[in-house]
Amino acid sequence: MKRKIVISINTAWNIYNFRAGLIQAMLGAGYEVIALAPHDQYSARLEELGCKVVDIPMDNNGTHPGRDLLLLVRYYFALRALRPHAFLGYTVKPNVYGSLAAHALGIPVVNNIAGLGATFIRDSLVTKVVKALYKAALKRSHKVFFQNADDLALFTGAGLVPQASTGLLPGSGLNLDHYVPAPLEVTAGRPFRFLLVARMLKDKGIEEYVEAARLVRAQHPAVEFHLLGADGRNNPNGIPAAAMAAWVSEGLVTYHGKTEDVRPYLAATDCVVLPSYREGVPRSLLEAAAMARPVIATDVVGCRDAVQDKLTGMLCEVRSPASLADKMHAMLALSSAERAAMGAAGRSMVEEKFDEQIVIQKYLQALNAVAKPLSAQPSWQTRSAKR
Repeated sequence: MKRKIVISINTAWNIYNFRAGLIQAMLGAGYEVIALAPHDQYSARLEELGCKVVDIPMDNNGTHPGRDLLLLVRYYFALRALRPHAFLGYTVKPNVYGSLAAHALGIPVVNNIAGLGATFIRDSLVTKVVKALYKAALKRSHKVFFQNADDLALFTGAGLVPQASTGLLPGSGLNLDHYVPAPLEVTAGRPFRFLLVARMLKDKGIEEYVEAARLVRAQHPAVEFHLLGADGRNNPNGIPAAAMAAWVSEGLVTYHGKTEDVRPYLAATDCVVLPSYREGVPRSLLEAAAMARPVIATDVVGCRDAVQDKLTGMLCEVRSPASLADKMHAMLALSSAERAAMGAAGRSMVEEKFDEQIVIQKYLQALNAVAKPLSAQPSWQTRSAKR
């Protein structure tokens, strides 16, 4: 019988788009893989990969203690029924409630802290509660992977996770056969294009991007500013639809909504921008670099891991439209050859540090250490068999 692995993230979309390579590698290594996530249109695609999918309803953005307790119960009963040899957790609620349930059942846990989001940007009561939950959930995990050294230091310094169980990963990794360099389009009269790829959330720096666009277009009225990504509906940090509509109506930005394939947009772009307040390692910047596009990002945790200032792109001050506009002016002042050189340096950086295979091998090593053959059943399975 195959060893069974449960992977849980807050959406099936997230699993398919960011972890498909890992799933295929686990399947190729002889594991049975089960995705535990809220059902969406990507659930069927996961099944096409050979991954079983189990629906678990989840209030991703809410903080209601009753709904979170219900989620913990759902995880407990789902994992008790599935009886996996290991649990892989990603994003806040699977990392917290999925891990707590797995620990209660004696299931080895491997976590990934991919970025701390809005909760850790602000110091509030919610932040204190989330830290306490993380501490309870992570203290018994076999391995807790972080995507940047700053987040790892924050967690270990606050006593949220034992140093010995931590590890660093280069983001979620990229399939470099999927993202290939695209020549910069050089056509007389074509306007220069900036592109921001992210969910339309305030903490992604969307408002700063729009204000910087206003400043830049005062001197360069033909420059285009594009936004790509899912809207922020049902998220308290989301950009209001009315604000987006006003920006579009004013002609400041073009909003493309979400897409299943970012590559055509990157190929049509001269520079990718992410003025985020904090990240894990932002995939949008890595995708841009993989396709040989120069980038501009804020000099904050996570973003600075994906940008080599003045080599693969430029770093600006956080929450500062003026600083962002200055870097945009500097990017516009470069020759097409200089921007192409930045893009080429970005591609080389991604090949060296962010190849998906690096991430996959670290996961397989962690799993092989804890997902023992069935002859060495986890203690909770043995107890269940005696009843």
